[in-house]
Amino acid sequence: MTFINASAKANSRTGKIAFQGALGAFSDMSCRAVYPNMETLPCETFEDAFQAVESGITDLAMIPVDNSLAGRVADVHHLLPAKKLFIIGEHFQPISMCLLGVKGTDIKDVTDVHSHVHAIPQCRKIIKELGLRPHIHADTAGAAAEVAQKADKTQAAIASRLAGELYGLDVLKEGIQDIQNNTTRFLVLSPEMVQPHASEGAILTSFFFEVRNVPAALYKALGGFATNGVQITKLESYIDPQFHAARFYAEVLGNLEDRHLQLALEELNFFAKDVKIMGSYLAHPFRNLNS
Repeated sequence: MTFINASAKANSRTGKIAFQGALGAFSDMSCRAVYPNMETLPCETFEDAFQAVESGITDLAMIPVDNSLAGRVADVHHLLPAKKLFIIGEHFQPISMCLLGVKGTDIKDVTDVHSHVHAIPQCRKIIKELGLRPHIHADTAGAAAEVAQKADKTQAAIASRLAGELYGLDVLKEGIQDIQNNTTRFLVLSPEMVQPHASEGAILTSFFFEVRNVPAALYKALGGFATNGVQITKLESYIDPQFHAARFYAEVLGNLEDRHLQLALEELNFFAKDVKIMGSYLAHPFRNLNS
């Protein structure tokens, strides 16, 4: 296991970073926001993005895990424990949906709208207001690319402003999401584990673990975090295909070098099994602004 220094500024890092979707997707926007000097590599699936890092095609991957409206991205949480990658950062990306149309389109002429399965329900109001027929696509930017290719003024896409710029579409209306504080949380994945310094700010540590499907199993597994004063900021559960054991994903406030976290993890290992540390990383400033 190799460690790299987390203090190196992201905006000076070069190389390649993978994301799921087409160029112009919100994941692409996040890559460019955090790593402006890295080349972004679009991947068809989340697994392809993971594989790009594992195989050395890219240095990092930017993967969405939660959306404030749509909830968690389930596929990602099943991929994370199966891959030999580590979490080295998080990013909160504000999601501003745009209604995009072919050049010269009048919004009144649009009859159909194309976008991702999560984007369509986030924009119900305008879809209903304009009486549009929704069509589901693999991702928002891919929908924008298809609308541009068809060059039909009755067809529009819900995607990012970046997608409109990349595919030569007009922004017919911006900020069309029903709830304005729509935000997606992304994790940055790397083949190397980062060891951040306490002086850099608040640090989170992520890990997976399993417990037997017996009474008080979770209570016993997490007891060490309470007795050692470690704050759990996130806890999600999954079940195995046979419904015999529950797998959990947890995030706690603390660094792997902190003694109190080490003691809590020791107790976790006693009561749980298959504990997999995913890494320690700096908490995004968004958390402080919304605490």
